[in-house]
Amino acid sequence: MKNLVTALFLCCALALAQSHPAVAIHNAKIVTVSGSVINKGTVVVRNGLIEAVGENVAVPSDAMLVEGEGLTVYPGLIDALSTWGQPGAAAAATATAGRGGRGTTTSTPAATAAIHPAAPPARGPEDRPQTTSWLKIADEVSATDRRIETARGAGFATAVTFPTRGIFAGQGAVIDLITTEKPGEMVVASPVGQYIALARGGGMGGGMGRSFPGSLMGYIAYVRQIYIDAGYYKLVKDTYAKNPVGMTRPEYDRALEGVLDSPRILLPANRLVEIDRMLHLAADLKQPVILYGGRETFRPEAAALLKKFNAPILLSMKWPEASRDADPDEPDSMRTLDTRDRAALAPAILQKAGVKFAFYSDGLDAARDLQRAVKKALDNGLAREDALRALTLSPAEIYGVANRLGSIEPGKIANLVVTRGDIFDDRTKVEMTLVDGRKYVPAPDASPTGGRGATTDPGVNKSWVN
Repeated sequence: MKNLVTALFLCCALALAQSHPAVAIHNAKIVTVSGSVINKGTVVVRNGLIEAVGENVAVPSDAMLVEGEGLTVYPGLIDALSTWGQPGAAAAATATAGRGGRGTTTSTPAATAAIHPAAPPARGPEDRPQTTSWLKIADEVSATDRRIETARGAGFATAVTFPTRGIFAGQGAVIDLITTEKPGEMVVASPVGQYIALARGGGMGGGMGRSFPGSLMGYIAYVRQIYIDAGYYKLVKDTYAKNPVGMTRPEYDRALEGVLDSPRILLPANRLVEIDRMLHLAADLKQPVILYGGRETFRPEAAALLKKFNAPILLSMKWPEASRDADPDEPDSMRTLDTRDRAALAPAILQKAGVKFAFYSDGLDAARDLQRAVKKALDNGLAREDALRALTLSPAEIYGVANRLGSIEPGKIANLVVTRGDIFDDRTKVEMTLVDGRKYVPAPDASPTGGRGATTDPGVNKSWVN
């Protein structure tokens, strides 16, 4: 029955689509991000790409005209670290180990352990514990994830989605949030990185201390060992490829193949000591790195470290707050209280320091919650143009897809969000979101008043496809 409902949804959504050779949004304010703001201009979209943009762009005779008076056109927003497009992933973010963000852990939405059977206890690194580095999320994305419709209603057109379970969880992909019967159409780029988590509690095979790695030191040692093995594995493979005569054929290792196939690694870092530790680890591994989490990047020492190592960071939009289940008889430490109070200062501090950063939703799927998260950063000194860049061009640059996404320029993918009002204002309404040139109008119950965790029925409302 569930498969039947999903099939009917996709069929109905695609049946609503109408084909147009071109679309022109005329007389609108256009915020290009990569250049100056066009106060009154035209954007022409054709075959899923931006054909032209400017003040004096003529409307093609074959284009469907959208009158843009009173509207503002922005690049489609990008979630820099997500599980959108994975229906089996948990919609809510997993809690960070320890109160106040203590511990080096994953802090993104993750597939729950209940979905996957537990592996037998690992005895050492040769067992490859908690490793699925070969997994490519591009092979598993699906348009049936109900969060996609909600994300589009908030102006998101793209997500960088990763598997998140285990130490070496697998390889992520940049996907466009379209409704389609062919999931492959969603993929913009793959692979874009290897997601690595260093959990200090629980885990597969019996939990801390009962199987390898069993401790934070063990997790870091295991990551190092994997890269030592990968280096030797590549050396042997290259040597064999040059002259295989008389040489024993090297055994294929899918775990190491997955590591070698990844163009960069993502490492978790919330506290200052973790930021320092992960930057030095990536340097030792000789791997391009993106840090994620960033709760203590409001500290000047953190910004200085990131600048020194020229490393970008993904900032969680789920600002730290007191747990509803906290024991009132166990007060938080001063450091925890300080982090909770000052975390939202981080974007402005990183911007001033010249550190590349981008935002990720971290389980905040509802438009209202995402809007509140950005507003908190604005209230703490981040300029609106910098907040917009952190949700558009910066993530595209970090993942090496800025030639396709992140700004409104001719030749780029036609991912646009059209609003009535400034995109970060409380009363602003998202009129439509264009993804790959396909227009999606938010459903009435997908408005920002939905609140945290609100969901909508998936589908396309009055859509057309170029």
